[in-house]
Amino acid sequence: MAHTRRIPVYGCRPPCATLCRIEELHMRLRAIRLERSRKPDKPEDFVCYEDSDDEEESVTAEKQILNTSYNFVDFVRGREMGGREPKWVGPEYGSRHILTHEMFKEYSVSLSNMNKVFCSQWLSDRQVVFGTKCNKLMVYDVVTQRLDQIPSLQGRRDSISAPQDQQCGIHSVQINPSKTLLATGARNSSEIAVYRLPTLDPVCVGEGAHRDWVFDMCWLDDQFLVSGSRDTRMALWRVQEDDIATKQEVPTYSHVRALAVKECKSAQKVRAVAFNKSFQEIAALSLNGYIHIWNAETFKQKLSRKLPSCQENVCLAVQDAGMYAVGCRSYTLLLDARTLQAVKKISPRYSGCGIRSASFQGNVLTIGTGVGILLFYDLRAGKYLESSINSSRTVHLKASKGWVFPDEEYIDGFQHIKYTPAIYTHCYDSSGTRLFTAGGPLPANLYGNYAGLWQ
Repeated sequence: MAHTRRIPVYGCRPPCATLCRIEELHMRLRAIRLERSRKPDKPEDFVCYEDSDDEEESVTAEKQILNTSYNFVDFVRGREMGGREPKWVGPEYGSRHILTHEMFKEYSVSLSNMNKVFCSQWLSDRQVVFGTKCNKLMVYDVVTQRLDQIPSLQGRRDSISAPQDQQCGIHSVQINPSKTLLATGARNSSEIAVYRLPTLDPVCVGEGAHRDWVFDMCWLDDQFLVSGSRDTRMALWRVQEDDIATKQEVPTYSHVRALAVKECKSAQKVRAVAFNKSFQEIAALSLNGYIHIWNAETFKQKLSRKLPSCQENVCLAVQDAGMYAVGCRSYTLLLDARTLQAVKKISPRYSGCGIRSASFQGNVLTIGTGVGILLFYDLRAGKYLESSINSSRTVHLKASKGWVFPDEEYIDGFQHIKYTPAIYTHCYDSSGTRLFTAGGPLPANLYGNYAGLWQ
């Protein structure tokens, strides 16, 4: 939604200053207080009280509401005229409008015979980078529809080719805040590789920290990077200016060691990591159903908490305000970052689908499932996003089938199930008006891929 703070002329009020807005606000607050005052049949395990619950809105707050226009036309007009009044647009406004009006259309991306896309990120307005289970780092141009492979970086321990059991796919692709460096998996899946942006020249290989596959990583700032591995270890890396070689005819890269390597206590196989900027902490998700919190400044583990469900916790997302979303087999779990208490269990609308990917776009949580369907949950409304065209229908996107081997007729005939790809990864572009989704077959013994661009 657009917000434009109107500056009234002395003695007048702006057109948006209607008293009915204050009355609507008071009615909404009374309804919220009434709902909270009711005693539920089953008491909540955790209750949070806000300061504003027992206080009326101040005169200053009411004036601010009266002088704020939520009209998008006012926002555009003020920007065109160069007005100095404060104005901004919610980050999810574009995607929310496109979703509720069912304007997204899928354009399939052909990936030939690649196997399962595990991770993806937008490099720019026209390029998407993604990693596959067959250890390929690819860049897709959405304008020319061209695919380019980026050579994998090799550590010093490897021979000419890494052992086959160490080439187990690229599970994470992360870009630092200034968009100058990209971190991902190396040729050996237990090592990390860093590339310079936008040229994708190699910078360095991080080695010696992990004994098993690196499942996920996250940037703390432009230099410091944290990785989590299947060996239950967490590693802290630093990419310095000295590691970034000057431009040469033949690109070269350095080999670096981690600043610190620590065991994640109470964990079995670190599956996902995320940096919570609001609380300056690192969250790690392990496959035994625990979430672990680390201090980002000291790189020390603060606490671990057992989650209500310990079945297939495979994805973790952080909202800008600090809320965590954990994808499980049966539902998506929302956690309060201050207490790690479960705020909400979001059950999927399709039974047995499993949650494979999750991300926040403002107050909209996007959920990628194991049956090729994307769901959208409105955090403010506390329910799935509803269609503006048909109010009885919730918004969802159904992916195409992609490519699978053996073919889907074999699967349908012998396993008696209808084949649909799992959405292992999805990402919005900077405008929120385009969505890249990718994945592949859910069973480990099936070979295939899926990728699509929604716009």
